Amino acid sequence: MNILVTGGAGYIGSHVVKILLEETNYKLTIIDNFSTGFESTIEELKTIRNFEFYKADLKNLEQVERIFNKKHFNAILHFAASIAVPESMSNPLKYYDNNVVSTLNLTKLAVKYDVKKFIFSSSAAVYGEGQTIVKENSPKNPVNPYGRSKLFAENIITDASKAYGFKYVILRYFNVAGATPDLLIGPKTPEVASLIKAVAECAAGKREKVEVFGDDYPTIDGSGVRDYIHVSDLAVTHIKALDFLEEYNSEIFNVGYGKGVSVKEVIKVMKKVSGRDFKVEIAPRRKGDLAMLIANCDKIKEKMNWTPKYDDLEFICKTAYEWEKKV
Repeated sequence: MNILVTGGAGYIGSHVVKILLEETNYKLTIIDNFSTGFESTIEELKTIRNFEFYKADLKNLEQVERIFNKKHFNAILHFAASIAVPESMSNPLKYYDNNVVSTLNLTKLAVKYDVKKFIFSSSAAVYGEGQTIVKENSPKNPVNPYGRSKLFAENIITDASKAYGFKYVILRYFNVAGATPDLLIGPKTPEVASLIKAVAECAAGKREKVEVFGDDYPTIDGSGVRDYIHVSDLAVTHIKALDFLEEYNSEIFNVGYGKGVSVKEVIKVMKKVSGRDFKVEIAPRRKGDLAMLIANCDKIKEKMNWTPKYDDLEFICKTAYEWEKKV
């Protein structure tokens, strides 16, 4: 199978590429513009086995089409996106441009060049406020431009699939964290979009303090509650999604552990696994943040026979901390 991975030099995309390189014989082509991905990640992945890489921007349709002209892809795994909720509030046009236009261009090329499978990296941000435990058919009411851009992108893919006949799996991620157990790759982006990365940086002495954005939410301890998943467990679902589409029709799946953990709980666990204390400050709530969001993951466990391997907050925090010590 010939697979195109967009955003393969980024955090989640690189973890999926690692598994594809280690556990399959698929031929891989990676596109990344290094806006948030890293050239060093590509070099690290090539120590596993070789693949083709193109520095390209999905917003440039002609540039990307030249890659499609060179070979036929059987499947696309689409990770390339902007993901920071606060930035999406202050710079929404960037998010509609990068997340929506890029997906539109890639879908056009998938249709034109007869790509049969499309795996899309979406987000729990499509659900929005007013819900705590969400199923795939829960109401969609995103409260920030990031979530809206992901929902628009989902609609592009689902509408195109109905009209043109390719199959898709849309994976709605919850909060992704950690690094590979062998520490080959992990989260490198300096602009922290993840609580666990920020807390790990504090534990490693790379950050002065961690801020808790709001301690007056209607939750167990007043801090926001999220569903955290280890990046390696998330990565495996993409390989299972490729296999799923061999036999079944298009589907949308939540990907999380189905349990809520508060910001203050994450801080407590990180202090425990690192053996380090660090400064914690309470800050005002951020625009666009939700009080609580937890995945119902019954569907992916049943239909894909997916069983997470690293469902352990201490393990997630430990790999995140060890990664920050390494880099």
